Order: sequence, then C-alpha cells, then structure tokens
Amino acid sequence: MSRTSPKHLIALALAIAAGMAILTWRFYGSFVSIPWAVSVTLWLLVVVNVLAAQRVKGSLEEEHRIGLDRSQLDPMTVALFAATAKASAWTGSIIGGLYLGLATYVVPSAGRLDAAADDLPGVLTSLAGAVALVVAALYLERHCETPPPTDGEPAG
Repeated sequence: MSRTSPKHLIALALAIAAGMAILTWRFYGSFVSIPWAVSVTLWLLVVVNVLAAQRVKGSLEEEHRIGLDRSQLDPMTVALFAATAKASAWTGSIIGGLYLGLATYVVPSAGRLDAAADDLPGVLTSLAGAVALVVAALYLERHCETPPPTDGEPAG
C-alpha cells in the first residue's frame, strides 16, 4: 500500500468545495440547520487516529514490540490501523471539501442572515474537524509504515 498523497487529498477537497459552493450559493435556503454537534463524530475519529498512532509509535520505540507474542502488537492490527488511516484521510478530505464549500456562503452571510449566523459554528467546527482528521490520519499512516531493513538484513 502506498502513502496517501496530501496533494491528492487537497485536490479532492478543493474539487468538492467548488461543487458544494455552487450548490450552497444556489440552494442555501433549502438546507437544514447545521448545529455544531455534527462535528462530534469527526473529532472522535481524530482521537481514535491519534491514539492508534501513539500505540503503534510506542510499540515501534520498544525493541521487538510488534509481533505475534501476547505482549506484542499484532502486525495485522498495524495493517488495519494503516487501512483505517487511509480511509480516514480520504473521508476527512471529502467532508472538509463539503464544509469548505458551505463556508464560502455561510461566513460572508453570517452578518446579514440569521440562518447563516446560526450555521456558522457548525460549519467551522466541522471544517476544523475534517482538517484535523486528515492530519491525524496522515500521522497514523506514517507510523504504520514498515521501517527499511538494516544493512545486511534480508528484506523479505
């Protein structure tokens, strides 16, 4: 599995933001209210990714802590963490793009529209949560990489 490219994540987020901005500017009056509580799931995923990264990092820092012994972190768990990190990064990019597109209308309109002022905390906390999720996921993914073999050690 290859590293997730931050450039690709940013490009996806910007493309989705452009589409969402068009929809928001045209149909904002039909949207439901966006409370700040919608961002809770994103922030919980950030915590899960950071805790998983710390678990893997701690196991890598101690000699022989990843393996099949009971006292070691199972390599399949690390692989699952890596897959979770990749999925979280793409999810954060998609959701971040959606809320960035919403923000293009809500932020400038918050001073003149009550609905936009009410939606502002939800949009901003969700946008921040999505960005934090991407960062936490990339952090986890970097810790799940297999270190290169030392000189003289076989690679397989």
